[in-house]
Amino acid sequence: MGLTDVLVRSLALAGALFLSGCVDRKPATVAFSAEEAAFIKKTGTGVITGHAFRTKPSGVVVNAAGQVVRLIPDTAFARERFANFYGKAKYVPHSAYPRDDNADSAYSEYTRTTKAEANGRFAFDKVAPGTYFLTTQVIWGDETAFTREGGSVYDSVTLTGKETEPVQVILSGN
Repeated sequence: MGLTDVLVRSLALAGALFLSGCVDRKPATVAFSAEEAAFIKKTGTGVITGHAFRTKPSGVVVNAAGQVVRLIPDTAFARERFANFYGKAKYVPHSAYPRDDNADSAYSEYTRTTKAEANGRFAFDKVAPGTYFLTTQVIWGDETAFTREGGSVYDSVTLTGKETEPVQVILSGN
């Protein structure tokens, strides 16, 4: 590895560490409420389809191939959690992920998951009316590296129960 490679990696690491401090993660103030999240366990007629990807600075599209996509009910707990993790953006770089997660253990019981296909496409069926967050990771690079490129993306969607077509969502961080 030449001096230029070392310098580039050092600058990348310094930038990642700087960015990781940009999101002000505050302690949780809202308790998880199973009653508020209960609508996710109801059977509905809604269908959510989507595509999860990130575009590299070079213009190359990277799909969330094989990544878990989460459907999370929009509750006060989830809104605070997303605000603390993402700030005002819909994307957080992998290098800025928090190293600890003290979420209420019941929180994950009130989510649904699926896996994105190789092309980054995913679907949830039998979704009850309500507002939801959808989130996944789109990461690439050497799995043994200190940091990886890409990160976590999310968006939100509302189903009224009157939809006759699938609701489409793009998870790109934009």
